[in-house]
Amino acid sequence: MNEVEQPAPAEFDRLTARLEEVQQLLSKRRLVESLVSRQEMPRHTLVETLVHKENLGRLAQIMNGLDAVDAARILEALPDEDRLLAWEQVRRDRLDSILLLLSDEVREDLVNASHHWTEKAAVNAFELRDGKLRQVTVRNRSDLGQIKPIWVDLVDPSAEVRFWVGEHFGLQLPDPDHLTDLEQSARFYVEDTGEIHLHADFLLHSDDKTQNVAVAFVLHRDTLFSVRQEELPVFRLQRLRARTQPGYVSEGKDVLLDLFAANVEYSADVLEEIYADLESVGRAVLDPQVSDAAAARTLAEIARGEDMNGRIRRNVLDTRRAVSFLMRGKFLSAAQLEEAREIVRDIESIDGHTTFLFGKVNFLMDATVGFINLSQSRRVSRLTALGMVFLPINILAGVGGMSEYSMMAEDLGISWPAAYALFVLAAVFIGWGTYQVLRFLEARGVTRELEEKSRTR
Repeated sequence: MNEVEQPAPAEFDRLTARLEEVQQLLSKRRLVESLVSRQEMPRHTLVETLVHKENLGRLAQIMNGLDAVDAARILEALPDEDRLLAWEQVRRDRLDSILLLLSDEVREDLVNASHHWTEKAAVNAFELRDGKLRQVTVRNRSDLGQIKPIWVDLVDPSAEVRFWVGEHFGLQLPDPDHLTDLEQSARFYVEDTGEIHLHADFLLHSDDKTQNVAVAFVLHRDTLFSVRQEELPVFRLQRLRARTQPGYVSEGKDVLLDLFAANVEYSADVLEEIYADLESVGRAVLDPQVSDAAAARTLAEIARGEDMNGRIRRNVLDTRRAVSFLMRGKFLSAAQLEEAREIVRDIESIDGHTTFLFGKVNFLMDATVGFINLSQSRRVSRLTALGMVFLPINILAGVGGMSEYSMMAEDLGISWPAAYALFVLAAVFIGWGTYQVLRFLEARGVTRELEEKSRTR
């Protein structure tokens, strides 16, 4: 663990007891969930919901009753799935203090996998203290006069907030509601005053949605300004890294490049998730006994994977354009230029993976549609066989229902055996004539096709 000291013996016993209590709650929750799911009862969903709420309420009470150090130790000791569930029960105002005490691997897993965000403040400023970023929440104009930030982050700010922040620093901040309305040529440019403007998409992925969130960046006198509508995991991860690692950043352009690098890394993690999902989809597609409902679910999963892959591709290509703009404009130092080249190389590797995934998605889609067509063909063949079974009966019924024709023939002096015989012969003649006409038309079409091919040669 990064900053957590080993507990004293008495504290260790107390912490162990808390850990065992948390593990028992999580184990009880899994057991009850398994037992309830096997029961067939009219109030199945209600019972399951009440049990979950009771267990999660007790878990939240324990986690929020611990100090940040003990909560971090317990989270470190839990398995991945249980750790995420326990993390979701922590109050929002305690998240950052606990995250700072976790190991790098656990911290990044919780930041990337959790939907548990802190309440977003309109303005967050970050200044360097002893080589680390120190976050300062800005609530009014007077707070800005007391700090010298290298990064000012605005999340869904109002027009008033954008005005007084811009007025304090001497620049005009863009409206996050209009970031997607910009033309491609207006996304990267330099003002006459020397301000560098960039507009890039960042990925936001969760179980219920995957979207690209537009973010506006302004580099003004070595200070980075970022404006966006949504809180993003990439920004949270960057803040935590810079706050825990001395010398991680030294100016606004370092922060900007690290945000782009974290965005590429986050896109790669989501790409690995798509790989895993498509592998399970592939096993379902190759099942010869796939049902219509399963095929519909498979098509939905394939479409979801294709959508996510397309968003990742758009995301990394947009990042490459922004990094290339910084490289071409010669805004970066030698060390920053090498970091930008590394980001571009990572993007190129991801680009190859997205291309491969597009091919895999197309194959799975074709295979699924092919299995659906085969299933429909089997149904049609069954109907055809059923029709062939009843065809002789239809013929006999048609011939047997000729009483009207025999009555008309009797008026003409033709006996009914002769009338039946003439009808059968007429039916055979009409069928034979139709068959010959179809053969003639088919032969004529083939002849024309051969003539057209000979002309093209």
